Amino acid sequence: MTIEAQIWKSTPFTIERKKGRAPGTVIFRFCGPFTARDMFSNVAPIAIHNMLHFQSMPGEEPPALNILDLTDVPYMDSTGLGRIVSHYVHCRDRNIRMIVAGAGPRVLELFRMTRVDSVLPMSVTVEEAEIQ
Repeated sequence: MTIEAQIWKSTPFTIERKKGRAPGTVIFRFCGPFTARDMFSNVAPIAIHNMLHFQSMPGEEPPALNILDLTDVPYMDSTGLGRIVSHYVHCRDRNIRMIVAGAGPRVLELFRMTRVDSVLPMSVTVEEAEIQ
């Protein structure tokens, strides 16, 4: 009997923060598997926390809208889901709208199974989210 280890053949997990087209819009672009293993092997937990909770750059107005771009996230585990829900609560408590955009079939299935799809505002694309 042979047991083979799973080999991860994916892009490393990254988060990019950028301004949206409209004033007061911040887009967080996630790439790669949004799992505990992938997140914490590439980015320190405190760095992820700080990036998501740092709302405005010096001299900027606080954001009115945060868009979480999941277009390049092939799958997610409960840790990734927890980060998204935590960020949603963080935004809600500060009167910042948050929209999840571009989630693929596997991520949408996780949202459906956990019923967060009934709580999180979602959009098919980032462009659509920016005009909502």
